[in-house]
Amino acid sequence: MSTMNIEVYNAFKKAGVPDEQAVAAAKAIVDESLASKSDIQILKAEMLLLKWMVAFNLAFTMAIVYKLFFA
Repeated sequence: MSTMNIEVYNAFKKAGVPDEQAVAAAKAIVDESLASKSDIQILKAEMLLLKWMVAFNLAFTMAIVYKLFFA
């Protein structure tokens, strides 16, 4: 089911665009701007990887600092 951005539709109608084209354009803009569930799952997986990378980097950096100043 496709939704339509009424502000975009009204702007197209005010500019003189035919009704069918205004509806199609408003729906296309909404479809392009929404993220699907698979997009969100991909982002979650990438964020998890980045969290692990940052944690490893922090632990490795702390080990180096400890080795430099305390050992």
